Amino acid sequence: MSTFDDRERAHESKFALDAELRFKAEARRNRLLGEWAAGLLGKTGDEARTYALTVVSSDFDEPGEEDVFRKISADLAGKADEATIRARMAECRAEARRQILEEI
Repeated sequence: MSTFDDRERAHESKFALDAELRFKAEARRNRLLGEWAAGLLGKTGDEARTYALTVVSSDFDEPGEEDVFRKISADLAGKADEATIRARMAECRAEARRQILEEI
């Protein structure tokens, strides 16, 4: 029974670690996306960092990434189309995962 308990604890620990890494990667992706969008909006310095944080916090509106997409899409109306924003989201996701894995 001890082996089974050890396996169960290991599985639970891995699940918790995976969830934490996924959360960190999503938040980092949103920050990177926000920094990119801030540049398109002509924001720099503290103003750009503040804007990026609003993008991160917009992800708490609902599950998934559509809330982030809607915010960026509305803010970048006339500056970037849907395909460009979605492509940049994918690029930022890959970069965020790479950065998180490097930190481990």
